[in-house]
Parts: sequence; structure tokens; C-alpha cells
Amino acid sequence: MSVKSPGTKSPGAKSPGPGRKTATLGTETIQRGAGGETHQVAGGDVPVLTTQQGIPVADDQNSARIGARGPTLLEDFHFREKIFHFDHERIPERVVHARGYGAHGFFELTESLADVTRADVLQRPGERVPAFVRFSTVAGSKGSSDLARDVRGFAVKLYTHEGNWDIVGNNIPVFFIQDAIKFPDVIHSVKPEPDRDFPQAQSAHDNFWDFVSLSPESIHMALWVMSDRAIPRSLRFMEGFGVHSFRFVNKAGKSTYVKFHWKPKQGLQSVVWNEALKINGADPDFHRRDLWNAIQSGDFPEWELGVQLFDDDFADSFDFDVLDPTKLIPEELVPVRRIGRLVLDRVVDNFFAETEQVAFCTQNIVPGVDFTNDPLLQGRNFSYLDTQLKRLGGPNFTHIPINAPKCPFHNFQQDGHMAMHNPKGRANYEPNSWGGAQGGPREDPARGFTSFPAREAGEKLRERSELFGDHYSQARQFYLSQTETERVHIQQAFTFELSKVETPPIRARVVSHLVNVDIDLATAVAQGLGLEDLPEAAPPARPLVDGLAPSPALSILRNGPDSFKGRKIGILVTDGVDAGLLKAVTDAARAEGTNVELVAPKVGGVTLHDGTLVPAGQKINGGPSVLYDAVVLLPSADGATLLMQEATARDFIADAYAHAKFIGYAEAALPLMERAGVRPADMDDGILKLSTPADATAFIAACRALRFWEREANVHAV
Repeated sequence: MSVKSPGTKSPGAKSPGPGRKTATLGTETIQRGAGGETHQVAGGDVPVLTTQQGIPVADDQNSARIGARGPTLLEDFHFREKIFHFDHERIPERVVHARGYGAHGFFELTESLADVTRADVLQRPGERVPAFVRFSTVAGSKGSSDLARDVRGFAVKLYTHEGNWDIVGNNIPVFFIQDAIKFPDVIHSVKPEPDRDFPQAQSAHDNFWDFVSLSPESIHMALWVMSDRAIPRSLRFMEGFGVHSFRFVNKAGKSTYVKFHWKPKQGLQSVVWNEALKINGADPDFHRRDLWNAIQSGDFPEWELGVQLFDDDFADSFDFDVLDPTKLIPEELVPVRRIGRLVLDRVVDNFFAETEQVAFCTQNIVPGVDFTNDPLLQGRNFSYLDTQLKRLGGPNFTHIPINAPKCPFHNFQQDGHMAMHNPKGRANYEPNSWGGAQGGPREDPARGFTSFPAREAGEKLRERSELFGDHYSQARQFYLSQTETERVHIQQAFTFELSKVETPPIRARVVSHLVNVDIDLATAVAQGLGLEDLPEAAPPARPLVDGLAPSPALSILRNGPDSFKGRKIGILVTDGVDAGLLKAVTDAARAEGTNVELVAPKVGGVTLHDGTLVPAGQKINGGPSVLYDAVVLLPSADGATLLMQEATARDFIADAYAHAKFIGYAEAALPLMERAGVRPADMDDGILKLSTPADATAFIAACRALRFWEREANVHAV
């Protein structure tokens, strides 16, 4: 679609329709729908948007549904064509979530949910079912880096006794858009720009922020992506969310709304932006390697499955529409009930056969689970299946072992590309009069899947519920729920991303939305961009909700681990290192469950002061401190003198200091530290001198805080 240059209204443009308002955002004259969505009208030299068949499109923002909150209509040919074409844009690589990594494990129920669902997998505590999980970035290609600032896919396939159940989510509980008809647009905007095919795996460019600036519904998600949630330290240390509201249905036919959460047992942890950039250079497979090594070493990643359960009365009383995927329900309002655990204990045998060919579909649910009328979920149910048909060659992708159910399955589907099995017996249809094995499978009204009989009524229309129209209140709540350190990181992320936008009006439009979120945030970003004046606030489609209380559950730093288990320390050593001190640090780390890696001038290793030869895990120019959660400096005096001439050794120390990591050091390291820019005046409580085994134990205990964030006020590298 061609869009008219900002600043002029198309001649002959029609007046706003019912429920629409005319507004000016920056210099662009637009129309707003009841839900606050952007409508840009054709006219003059701007052509009419049409389908591929040439049929004019009246509304490209909303899919057709029954009533403003009703289900999406399958007859919406514009929506189906748009999604269909988008799903088939790439072969064979996934259009989104192309860079992924998976592992096998199991799900074990710890608390029965028989009171709210008849799902067999949620009935009997202690029972386990196999699971496969695929983590991924969204925007980048298969060859991109792990530490891109991006949403992370968190897709779980449970091989239950009643079929495969896919909980397909992200590490962020909300999304950019409210209606699936906009999915091609948001992904097109964040992908490499089509005329130049860059930037890769980045949102820091004009197209993405142009879309966001014209789509206020994206602002809440933009706050999350500009937070440290988008640069996790490890796949093991991030949450997962089902994003949408689903239904549980019990044996009596009663419905309960549910939202799914995966809580990491080892707490939340992220990196800082400067660190992410350097990790991508040092090890673009950082997340993959970390997950592989953890599982292979027996440190199995584990999450608890939590559910937020609520009824229709709560849904009707909530300040926002529970069907809106750009909104969340704070845990303080509806506590997360933890009912099971997910453990990953086995790596794949073959990456392509399993991780690449695994197919997740939001429509894969089991009896006792059902959908809601969330318009994004409704569209995903169509889109995912359609995508698999193209990517995996045809309708028989469920015959691939990683996708096949592990319970008995029987149907009359036959033939087609790559069919591995077909119906046995005489009948390949039903009903039929053949008995026994010849007749094939039959329906089971008692155990089979049935949909919740929700009442739907309303006109056929393209419209969103007005409750979808508040795009800023929860974004404000998220920002105010962060610690001061996290808020500064969000400010810096917005400033960095928008500094890569070459079109000034786009920058200003984004800041105009931030004014509605928090004036201090908007001011900091405006100053960082050098804007002369703070833009006026973008007109909200719906009045903001006052007084939303901060939610501590939304902060990473308030939900960190209580130990240093599963983390990694890099120990810088040289020939002549004190053997007793090295052993003390290593023993203290291993007692905590912390991994240790030696970094030396030569990967062959070093000779300790007692003559013992120990191998190193990394050569100094291949093992920068960004690869570790904390560092220890144990050179001999002569070794420190030699390392003072080595730039990568100085960077090892300077980066660890700039990234607020805990640093342990031996006396001999002081001259090297000063040469790296860490002078005596720069020493703080996050830098600990090591002389005795007790010092080593105290250092590991201090590292449980993960970072000495107070140091950030003294450095500007983050």
C-alpha cells in the first residue's frame, strides 16, 4: 500500500465513519477507530488498497467478527488471504522464530486441577508426560545472533495421553497487536527493509518505529521489548507466557478463564545492552551453548507451570478486556497458582529432524481446554496450521516423529505428500457398517473434545471492543513496576533504538506516545535524542485508568535467584598462580553449584606455583568477561606485568567493571586492574580481595546478587 507523504490529508477523503475519530499524530492526519487503531484513507494520489483479486478493502485494521468481542469469521476472505500469503513468504525457513533451539524433557503435575478442567494431563499429581520445548528469537533469520534485542519464543509441546497439547507463547506476556490481521504488518516492519535487506535481527530502524508510532496498541509491548526482558542472560533464566486468555472446562461443563505462566526455578536474569553487543561478537551461539552445556552437565533447567484462574465476574469487572492480547492481568490481582514442573533433561539427537521440523500450533489443545474470542488467538489458530503445510511440505507433517503424538491415534486421513502411514482395513470413511478392525475408529462423546457452548450474538462487522482502546495505562504500570536501574535501561534502550531512526517525525511520534506512559521517561528519551521540545501527548483513544498499582512481579531484578547456582565464573590466571587460592575459589564455586572456567594467555593452560599444570578453557582473546556472570583475577605478579601489555586482558577487567559484575582479585592483580582503568578510587563493595578460603566463600555469597548495580552510576558503558 502506498501511503501519502505526512502532513497532508488526501483530497476527497471520506468523513470518519461511526465510532471513528479524526486526530493528528505528529504531522500525519489519520482516523481512529473505536479501539484506537489507525486508519489511513485513500484519495488523491494514494491508491485504494485491494485484495490480490482487486477487491477494494474498507478496513485493514480489524478482522470480521460477530460483535465487537465475538469470534473471528472464517468467511473473512481479506484476512484469510493476507495471512495465507504472509505464511508462505519464506521457504523453507520459518517466517518468524527462525532461529530456535530445542530440548526434550518432561512435565510433571504437582497439584490436581480436576476442579476446573477435565484435561487428563492435569488430573493426577506425580504423573509425568514427555515434553519438547523450542526457544527462539522472532525477527532474525536462522543465521542471526542469540543476543539480539527481541522477543523470545517459548513453545512447549506436551505429549499427553489424549493427544499433543501445544502451549505456544513468548517470554513476554503481551503482544504488539490486538488483531491477527495486523500480524503481517508488524513482522514486515521489523524485518529487514525490503529495498535494502537490512538491518538483520534488529528493531532499530525506521520501518519498525514508524509502525509503532502509528499503532498505539503496540506501546505496551514496546516498553517490554525496550526493557532487559528482551536480552535474557540465558534461556534457562527467563519466564514463559501463554499470552492469550484460554478456557478450562471441567466435567460439569463449567468454564474458567486461564492464563499460562512458566516460572524459572533459577530466577530471572538478563544482560545489559553493551554486554549483549559484545557477546554477539564473542559467541553468537551464546544461548544455544549455554542450554546445551547445562543439560549435558546434568544441571537440568526447570520451570514451574503456573495458572491464573478467573471467572466471568472478574473478567467483566477488570479494567481492561481479558480478550485483549496487549494486556496482562497483574499477579497481585489474580495470583499465579503453581501446579506442575517442566524439566529439560535431554538434548536432541539431530537438530534438523527435531528442532527444525517441530511444528507448534495454537489450535493443538486437549479436551478440557478451549479457546476464547481473543482476535489474535483466533487468527493464530488459522495461521499456524497453514504455515506448517508450506514449511514441512504438506498435510502429513504430523507423521514426522517429533510432531507425532505418543498416545494411540486413529483416523481416516490418508495419502498426500510424505504419508508414512494410512488407515488399515476396508473402511476409510465414517459412518460405515463394517465392524471391528475393518470398520475403523469411532467417535467418543464422553472423552472426545467438545467446545464450550458460549453464546455469541451480534452483527457481522469489522470493529474492536472499546475496552481495547486504552493503550497506555498498563505500559505506565509496567514502567513504574521497574527498579530505578531497570527504568534507566529502558530509557537508554528507547534512546538507542530511536537514534537509529533516520526520519525525525517518526522519533517525535514515538516520544509523543511515551508522554502518555511517563513524563520522566519521555523527557529522558527526548533529551537523549536532542529534541528541542517535548512533543505533545498523542491523543489517547480511551481515558487512561488512574492508580494502577506497581506490580513487583513485572521486574526482573525483584525476581532474581537466591543462589549463584547454574551461573558461570571466569578466572583469569597466568603461570605462577597461587594453587591454594585457585583451589579455594574453585571449591567455593562448585559447592554453590557454580561453573568455573579458566582464562589464560594460552589455551594449553598454566603452571601453578607448586608446579602443577592445569588446562585452560579459554585463551584470553577468546574468553572475554562478557561470557561470565562474575570474574576472578588470579595472575601471579610476573603474569600481571605481562598481561598489562595485552589489550584483551585489560578489556576483560574493564568490561566486567562497566557491566557491574562482581570481581574477585588477588593482591598481584592490582597493577593490572589499574592499567585497565579500575583505580583504587573506583573500588566498591562489588570488588572483593581474595586471600583465604573464607574470602572465596564470601565472594560467592556476594555473587548471589548477580550484579553490583550501584556501580552503574559511575560508568557509562551500559
